[in-house]
Amino acid sequence: MMNTRTRKSLTAAAVASALVLPLAACASGDSGGSRRPENEIHVMVYGDATNKVEQQMVDTFNKTSDVKVVLDTIPGADYQQKLQTIIDTNAAPDVFFNWGGGSIEPFVDADLLLPLDDFIAEDPQLKDAFLPAVFNSAVIDGTSYGIPMRGTQPVMLFHNKQVLADAGIEAPETWDELLAAVETLKAQGVTPIALGGADQWPTLMWYQYAFDRVAGPELFEKALAGDTDVWDSAESHEALDKLSELIDAGAFGTNFDSVKFTDGGSPALLRTGKAAFELMGSWNYSTHYDVDPAWTDANLGYTAFPAIDGGKGDAANITGNTNNFYSVLAKTRYPDAVRDFLKLMYSDEFVEAQLAIGNLPTTTNTEQFLDQAASPEYAAFQFDLVKNAPHFQMSWDQAFPPAAGTPLKIAVQQFFSGQIDADGFIAAMKSLPASR
Repeated sequence: MMNTRTRKSLTAAAVASALVLPLAACASGDSGGSRRPENEIHVMVYGDATNKVEQQMVDTFNKTSDVKVVLDTIPGADYQQKLQTIIDTNAAPDVFFNWGGGSIEPFVDADLLLPLDDFIAEDPQLKDAFLPAVFNSAVIDGTSYGIPMRGTQPVMLFHNKQVLADAGIEAPETWDELLAAVETLKAQGVTPIALGGADQWPTLMWYQYAFDRVAGPELFEKALAGDTDVWDSAESHEALDKLSELIDAGAFGTNFDSVKFTDGGSPALLRTGKAAFELMGSWNYSTHYDVDPAWTDANLGYTAFPAIDGGKGDAANITGNTNNFYSVLAKTRYPDAVRDFLKLMYSDEFVEAQLAIGNLPTTTNTEQFLDQAASPEYAAFQFDLVKNAPHFQMSWDQAFPPAAGTPLKIAVQQFFSGQIDADGFIAAMKSLPASR
């Protein structure tokens, strides 16, 4: 599946320590005591189907560069723990894949990353060639630390066209229309909304949108900045009330905490007509297409998340993964070669290669290549969502530092399942590790 969302559980520390040894043996080193060959830089990436494009960019670069790039591909389930383990060792890469935001803040605070503002001064396209809402996800304290390197992944509301037609309803544009659709679908014996609650992160998507639609982006930005009192604000309570309203209406059925997206469970509910909607990242299209292309072409619908009347948030705001990024280690021996390699991330070759595998790059020239995408209509819909969004909220578990991920998702799951009430959820959010 084309799912680079990468919310994976971390491997045990002992496993990660063992994994670092092969990498150190064949690709270790930094500017102090490096055992790597001269004129060589290493780029560490999350291992999945997208790697073929990353290898293509490496091959293109190596055709003309005296300093060669070596691609170190780490299995996805091991990636985050391995990066944490080697980032300050002789096995650290020169360039590494990440999610921007909170995922790189600890490295910035430890002075491990190279600020990219000098690169950008030398080549303004390293910033100007990307959509601002995406590029800024890797800007920390006004300094740029990442260059977008894959595709954007907005979260949207998917639906089964046939189920909606049979029920005589259309995709909702407002929260009230969503609630009305829930009642209609329940009366017909259909689970209104598929939810892979056992994975936890799909449940988090509902919070991200509810809070943004009710409060606007400011509440979450203040929370990231350390103002935990915002979680007890009137807007926070209202957003939780909205979610409770949906849960209590039976929108998600009764066994959502035993269903997973990652094993195909929740997508199957939508595809087989047992559910009508699913809130999911843009990779959901490829998830369905890989299983049943004909059904996907005929029956998979998608819309923006509904507006909430009276809310402070713009209905055009979106949440999700703005992109993945390449960041650079401060101790790289060959910063000029790294800079030149990063320039490929806005090249026509890069855009065309990403679109060909179903990804949606966030360069300003992407639009002219959309007709080459696997599904031009779907690609254009996504691109317009991102291009026209006043604000693109990075997924909470990527915006917060890694240490906050597990307690955040536990609180999310427990509120949805009724194990804690609004006060319990607010208390849990207040106790999360600070962003800085």
